[in-house]
Amino acid sequence: MSETHLQDIKFRLMTIDLLRLAKKNYTYREIGVKTSLPVTVLSRYVKGHVLPGGKRAKKIWDALSTIVSLEDELRRRIKFDSKGYFDNTSIICDVPLLKQAALHVLSKFAGKRITKVLTAAADGVPLTTIIAETLGVDILIAKKSKEVGVKDFVEEMFVPGDSAVVTSLYLPKGVIKRSDSVLIVDDVIKSGETQRALMNMVCRSKADLAGVYALIAVDDHWVDELMSSFKCPVEVVLTVRPGGEENK
Repeated sequence: MSETHLQDIKFRLMTIDLLRLAKKNYTYREIGVKTSLPVTVLSRYVKGHVLPGGKRAKKIWDALSTIVSLEDELRRRIKFDSKGYFDNTSIICDVPLLKQAALHVLSKFAGKRITKVLTAAADGVPLTTIIAETLGVDILIAKKSKEVGVKDFVEEMFVPGDSAVVTSLYLPKGVIKRSDSVLIVDDVIKSGETQRALMNMVCRSKADLAGVYALIAVDDHWVDELMSSFKCPVEVVLTVRPGGEENK
């Protein structure tokens, strides 16, 4: 099977994911008006009974891209409590949404060489896994404890922004090679200190930093500092202020 044919199949499958995401907020009839397709046909696509052809998938994608926005989806799902915290469960557990984010990564980092995707355990793992699968590269997970059976580690200590306790992250030594170009991913970034620690790990391994990608940032005061310090792009889909006020 040729690479072009594989890419065509992947795009058609991603179109189904976009349809399923649209179905969470729109009826089949509303989607039918946008795509000019019968409700019965759309239902068969969403249920996985049949896969749209290449031309029809492109038509569906172009139509739904006008009503299904990743930023809008994230904004819709964030509900702050009285103390200014929000529950991200509906985001990190929604596979079609995470697949849309992976496509967003493809567009934002087009032309960038990425050989591995790195995150810190644990909520960023689902997003990072899907991004790595989409890019066709390996995933690396930095953990807060050393695993039995691993002899040597790369350790990075830091103080999270909402804590006064020193925290350590560990990666098995050698999993990042000098030849790697690493994208750092997370679902939510608050202070940027975890990402700084991960970036330091990459730099200590003498690999390249492809950039940082996050779905949500709680404030963005740290963005310019990271970009200046590490000379790499930082992409955030939606920025909110502590307490729930959005940055425009």
